Amino acid sequence: MTLAVRYTAARTLDTAPAEARPPGPGEVELAPAFVGICGTDLHIFHGDMDARVAAPAVLGHEMSGRVVRVGAGVEGWQAGDAVTVMPLRWDGTCPACLMGNQHVCHNLDFLGIDSPGAMQQRWTVPASTLVRLPESLPLDRAALVEPTAVAVHDVGRAGVRAGERVVVVGGGPVGLLIALVARAAGAEVRVAELSDHRRLLAGELGITAWDPASDDVSALVQEWTQGAGADVAFEVSGAAGGVETAVDVLRVRGRLCLVAIHPRPREVNLHRFFWRELTLVGARLYDRSDFERAVALVADGTVPAERLISKVVPLTEAPAAFEALEGGGDVMKILVDCADDTRGATA
Repeated sequence: MTLAVRYTAARTLDTAPAEARPPGPGEVELAPAFVGICGTDLHIFHGDMDARVAAPAVLGHEMSGRVVRVGAGVEGWQAGDAVTVMPLRWDGTCPACLMGNQHVCHNLDFLGIDSPGAMQQRWTVPASTLVRLPESLPLDRAALVEPTAVAVHDVGRAGVRAGERVVVVGGGPVGLLIALVARAAGAEVRVAELSDHRRLLAGELGITAWDPASDDVSALVQEWTQGAGADVAFEVSGAAGGVETAVDVLRVRGRLCLVAIHPRPREVNLHRFFWRELTLVGARLYDRSDFERAVALVADGTVPAERLISKVVPLTEAPAAFEALEGGGDVMKILVDCADDTRGATA
């Protein structure tokens, strides 16, 4: 038996014994070490994804861990290997897959949403989802590879180039990761974020952050760019005001990359799009090259993952951690330690 964190109903999680499933052909059994709680997990917790998530559901997809055993026909992996998981399983036959866009398969199985996730002591997954981690990379930091891969994909979708000026609207974990990845690509970056704590962290990482509640972000961008406007804006806030800001700061032929999941339709200033010939691109998930790039960025310290980890809690305290994240405050990323379900939380 294994212990798992399960979503059972809106705003209800439990930790319960679950049957450890041995790996079948082409599968690998993992011992998850650390699992991050992300915004999608919070959407599930709120009950917003009940039409998609079949309760009871084991959550979690931002993970690091080690191989325990491999199923028949699996080559290249052995017990003890340090890994993360690209939690996507596609059908290979739909129009998106046939065009080479498997990560947005029409029938995508997202592990941790559509099928059991990583927030458990044993997890069996297809060997094809494994991504190797360097042994020198601590496993707690490696749990941030998945959200870093999101940021790598977003920056790629926006076509960020060296020397460009980028505004990230929303300085939560993904927003700050986008800022770090864009900076690594040679861009100059500014972040707009309401939280004092998150703006302070951005500043400590060398990224200028503005408070949209008190700062005129559009005016600051005009001053920063000598009246031209930003080349790229990322909307990561998920708020109506964030959409407005992201559109307003762009230069002629600027690019807006939509990253946040908006729970309802938003008003968009389409006249601004017409007048300035703006471009809007959506960015969803990642592919293997994004994951491999993310591993490198975390491993070499370009993405200082340890600075984004606010707290580590044992598996049995995961439900309380969801409530802590929901309340906001001075929290960035909380990790669940799946290897230890007995000790108290550590900062």
